[in-house]
Amino acid sequence: MTKSNTSALGIIFPNSYDALVPELVNVRLMASIPFASRYRLVDFILSSMSNCGIANISVMANNNYQSLMDHLGSGREWDLVRKSGGLHIFPPFADKSSKPYTGRIGALASILDFLRVQKEKYVILADSNIVVNFDYSAMIDAHIASGADVTIAYNEQELPASVQAYKGNDRGIYYTFGIENGRITKIFVNPREPGVQNFSMNFYLIEREMLIDMVSAASVHGLHYFERDVLLPQLNRLNVQGFKYDGYIARISSLQSYFEENMKLLDDYNLDALFSRAPIYTKIRDDNPTVYASGAKVQNVMAADGCIIEGEVENSILFRGVKVGKGAKIKNCILMQDTVVEPGAEIEYLITDKNVTITAGKTMSGTDTFPVYIAKHQVV
Repeated sequence: MTKSNTSALGIIFPNSYDALVPELVNVRLMASIPFASRYRLVDFILSSMSNCGIANISVMANNNYQSLMDHLGSGREWDLVRKSGGLHIFPPFADKSSKPYTGRIGALASILDFLRVQKEKYVILADSNIVVNFDYSAMIDAHIASGADVTIAYNEQELPASVQAYKGNDRGIYYTFGIENGRITKIFVNPREPGVQNFSMNFYLIEREMLIDMVSAASVHGLHYFERDVLLPQLNRLNVQGFKYDGYIARISSLQSYFEENMKLLDDYNLDALFSRAPIYTKIRDDNPTVYASGAKVQNVMAADGCIIEGEVENSILFRGVKVGKGAKIKNCILMQDTVVEPGAEIEYLITDKNVTITAGKTMSGTDTFPVYIAKHQVV
């Protein structure tokens, strides 16, 4: 771990974009969705902050947060057990007048007293639907050098079809930017233009005192969305800079994208691009190394510890504790923690949640464009 960066504190919004993956968030929130055989989505943002010396991090949970609290614990794995700062988890307040917040403004308004007593000069706001190994120190340096009021990270890519097709009531689900000489001059809300766009990563850097003033004013006027309701109307007055990110990034915007982004990591080039910059930390589960029994056949597989493989596995992601029986055949699948595939079963293009059992002799198959999802604790 690097020396503590006392100039910035981090705030993570773990429920952002839950609506895009309803299957996966039935028993959890976006931030605690398992990814890449042993991690959760929140691990990548939390580790990126910790690796840059940000030692005061708050998580603004809205609902369905039990699994996240169990995963994060005291924050020890991310070196966030501190006398000053450390990891703070803010669930919704449990009084009769409280309701789940809408947008960033509602979440931040609920912790204004907390923000006022902090010592850091800057605040970094981040969602947790993005898998990335991000250098927040470089973003802070760019923010200071440019004299910006707000700096927003973005990357250049085409808009995912799943995001454009979303039909929910959220009026600020995604944003793209018009940029001139590094300055963001336009913010487009839910655009549908084809081609490569300056696509917001929803990482925001702003001075703490300015953020407090913005949130206080917006909350009084009943505003909800930081980007649409606060920044957009003030683009001419504020110096809002873009911070372009050219590294590896995976956006989780649907069940299909979740499947595809996991499978991309079976390519060593992508795996190295994501993990080589700095370590990614996660909750430790003490377990035995994976056992490959006599007669097992394994090709192009990412397997966590604790697995027992007696059958055939190809082009698949296996989380901790997965068991594959003799004669079982698995191809192009994502099997979450403690999934059991009994002897003789054959499955392809499946996503199984935790503690799923595929019974002996069963045959199940999806397709590369429509993987089949099996919910937690199901026996098939």
